[in-house]
Amino acid sequence: MRIEYDTTAKTIAALTEGETDPIALMATVVCELHHADDRFDWTGCYRVTAPGLLKIGPYQGGHGCLVIPFDRGVCGAAARSGQVQIVDDVEAFAGHIACSSSTRSEVVLPIWDGSGNLIGVLDIDSDQPAAFDSHDAEQLALILRSVFGQL
Repeated sequence: MRIEYDTTAKTIAALTEGETDPIALMATVVCELHHADDRFDWTGCYRVTAPGLLKIGPYQGGHGCLVIPFDRGVCGAAARSGQVQIVDDVEAFAGHIACSSSTRSEVVLPIWDGSGNLIGVLDIDSDQPAAFDSHDAEQLALILRSVFGQL
């Protein structure tokens, strides 16, 4: 099953309407996304908890890494650069952090609040190589802006 982004976005919007707590929003977004697509093996948020530091937030799937500095891994690259990271082969990504040995590809998007502050990243891992493309990144970014852009 592949995600129907329009349907999922509407569901997330309905579930999060009026909510302002970022962790509650992250948990809801992660849950809905994770169960919407068979490619999504691990889906979670890492929160900015200190300058240059991400810590695990709400997630679905196996255990995630607890702490990720901005200077390490795909999540760190997304946080550091403020840019979406699409990685077709995690083994080829210099500095990849192997939180799970089954991960083959991933997409990571920065999460910005309405004031333009980075509050975290959305990390989606797949056990399939080259599972994500620019369409996924664009649609996921729209969902994140819709949910977190009001904070």
